[in-house]
Amino acid sequence: MQLIGMLDSPYVRRVAISLRLLNLPFEHRPISVFRTFEQFRQINPVVKAPTLVTDDGTVLMDSTLILQWIEGEGPHDAASRLTPTTRTARLQDLRLTGLALAACEKTVQIAYEHQLRPEDKWHAPWLDRVNGQLSAAYAALEAEVASTPPQAEPTALTHGSIATAVAWSFTQLMLPDHMNPATHPATAAFTEAAERLPAFRACPQVG
Repeated sequence: MQLIGMLDSPYVRRVAISLRLLNLPFEHRPISVFRTFEQFRQINPVVKAPTLVTDDGTVLMDSTLILQWIEGEGPHDAASRLTPTTRTARLQDLRLTGLALAACEKTVQIAYEHQLRPEDKWHAPWLDRVNGQLSAAYAALEAEVASTPPQAEPTALTHGSIATAVAWSFTQLMLPDHMNPATHPATAAFTEAAERLPAFRACPQVG
């Protein structure tokens, strides 16, 4: 199985970390949707990261759909899965995942506006709106993490807690002045602990 995409993408990184936690062997091919667009298009004409090429050659995309598929390929005992088993825990984990992915999406939108447009072309009302959405996502995520702290242990990680740590690290990398760790202490502390785990260290967001 091949995972295509750069680890500076939070979507690629969450899949790579999950594959390691599920003990599923894979080859990571760090092909960029920007610098090596044509090479990526030869694998997936849509040029969307992450792309997963399964052992039978099927090309999948979208991190959530990829994770849905790969968890079915991993160990089937509950302790080895990343989806909580109880209804309440599953619902909480889906909320964490949604908030974290929303934070990633808004971080990408702000970063693209800053990096791909000249400053005199920035659309201030759009940036104000997206910055507000980013702040709202992290405020809600902080409340969730503070009320039910996830455990930074390999056997306790879930899709939601992985997404939370990956999202916070990504925003800190791309927009270091936007989210203050002091006002998001639970999220920042959990991420710091998660980033020390072997699965996270094996998939650094910067080389």
